[in-house]
Amino acid sequence: MQYLIDTMKPEDWEQVRSIYLDGIGTGNSTFESEAPEWEKWDSAHLRQHRLVVREGKRVLAWAALSPVSTRCVYSGVAELSLYVSAEHRGKGMGSELLEAVILSTEKSGIWTLQGGIFPENVPSLRLVRKHGFKEIGRREKIGKMSYGPFAGIWRDVILVERRSAVAGTD
Repeated sequence: MQYLIDTMKPEDWEQVRSIYLDGIGTGNSTFESEAPEWEKWDSAHLRQHRLVVREGKRVLAWAALSPVSTRCVYSGVAELSLYVSAEHRGKGMGSELLEAVILSTEKSGIWTLQGGIFPENVPSLRLVRKHGFKEIGRREKIGKMSYGPFAGIWRDVILVERRSAVAGTD
């Protein structure tokens, strides 16, 4: 399969949203029960670090970052979201996409990437560990699911973090 890691464009939103909805449907990707409209999603994510995996005009996976705070001291810290379409999971695409995100962020001075992953999402935990993320804690029963197979159940989240060896080392 020939694919390209590219910058996400606004016209990619419907495909990105579809992959996000697929992830939501697993019950193991997010507490969210719906994908937002483009305007809301766009305003919540850093424009510089939105990447997609393309095969021709088709988007197969995506990654984006959200700022963790508006305080300037946290300007180099971002939260990672990465989703791969169901039919392309387990083929190494997520790993290549995460590597591209790491390179992008380090070039722009982001020194810490963080994320929250359900403990049941073993493939995602394996992926981030492969790329230098460390488990820094577990938030027990941090949120209650409102949909899907876990509806009404309180869920734990594993906090992971990757500190750059390049950016923010002064």
